[in-house]
Amino acid sequence: MHVLLVEDEKSLHQEVKQFLQQAQYLVDSAYTFTEASEKLYVNSYDFVLLDLGLPGGDGLELLRESRRSEKQEASFIILTARGDLDDRIKGLDLGADDYLPKPFSLLELTSRMQAITRRKFGLKRSEIIFGDGFVMDVTARTVRHGAPDSPEVPLTKKEFDLLNYLLLHKGRVLTRLQLGEHLWGNVLEDDSDSNYIDVHIKNVRKKLAQFGSADFIETVRGIGYRAV
Repeated sequence: MHVLLVEDEKSLHQEVKQFLQQAQYLVDSAYTFTEASEKLYVNSYDFVLLDLGLPGGDGLELLRESRRSEKQEASFIILTARGDLDDRIKGLDLGADDYLPKPFSLLELTSRMQAITRRKFGLKRSEIIFGDGFVMDVTARTVRHGAPDSPEVPLTKKEFDLLNYLLLHKGRVLTRLQLGEHLWGNVLEDDSDSNYIDVHIKNVRKKLAQFGSADFIETVRGIGYRAV
């Protein structure tokens, strides 16, 4: 998951960022309104963790701008001081998905992110069943075929994230650019000629094929890939 952390309190920012990175999230940083606005304009995110009191502008305006953009599909969690009831209400009215009053538990933050992901993609639990009997446990970050005690498919972090992203958007064609932004956190240079994504898809298919069929990953010629 690609996250933009917008928080100007440096100690808290670094604490949250380090925790999320250890939990296998890809995290971009913004400390000011301008930095956040520029990154939201350029990149696509799965989550934006948004402090409202920012140098240079109001966090609610960032939320408002993002909800007007067709490119930005991020889920927003507002990080706010405990007494800012009006701001929490305004944020939810503008389309924020949740809020956390400061100080907050980092474990609660990731739990809420996981809950938002399940709601967003219609998942009732942390497992995704796909293909001819594969099961992905999103929380444990494992993929198995068949019984729960069967061997894990030995995917790397990038391969797992790529497969997870395809499965969350099942039936939707994802471009190489979209997949590259999700995996590397920025736009791949000379994306049309890059084979980074193709190599990763090939490796995922090869590893899955050792346990079952990988035919559910379709190549959409000239565009990208789709899980069916």
